[in-house]
Amino acid sequence: MELKYVVREGETSDLHKIVALYRTVASRSGGIAREADEVTEAYVRSFIEKSLESGIILTIEDPKNPETLIAEVHTYKPGIKVFAHIFSDLTIAVHPDYQGKGIGKLLLGTLLQETISKHSEVMRVELLVRESNKRAIEFYTQLGFNVEGRLENRICNKTGKLEADIPMGWILPACRQQV
Repeated sequence: MELKYVVREGETSDLHKIVALYRTVASRSGGIAREADEVTEAYVRSFIEKSLESGIILTIEDPKNPETLIAEVHTYKPGIKVFAHIFSDLTIAVHPDYQGKGIGKLLLGTLLQETISKHSEVMRVELLVRESNKRAIEFYTQLGFNVEGRLENRICNKTGKLEADIPMGWILPACRQQV
């Protein structure tokens, strides 16, 4: 029997589940920019609140164990009027044991569809990805994000090597013709 993954809106009550997910993802090299000890309740509470106030937060629970989150994505507006048309700071985390099963595509695809259907003022979604994360760059490109440059020597990885952060942007389909 094939498992069915259901996307739902994230909630403030998901705090501890998201902390656990992010710590697991952070413990694997290249998962997210933060290391496991940097994934604090304050950090997670902050992005949950910002996402609920001015953005989107979505989660997927383990179908076999609904008390465990296996994926989360969030984004929100930067809070400056000239950027009111942008969702920024997008972060997606998929539990390492569930990667490669289409969960990230389902989650991010749902976020982009919700952006179109529920946030008509938003014309752009943006994120950063480290240059060594080729798999993520390809993933985002397949979903319509474009590489928009390089921020040289922005990331210092665990070995002390510097690498570029790659800014990527997704433009709302209706706005692409205007650009």
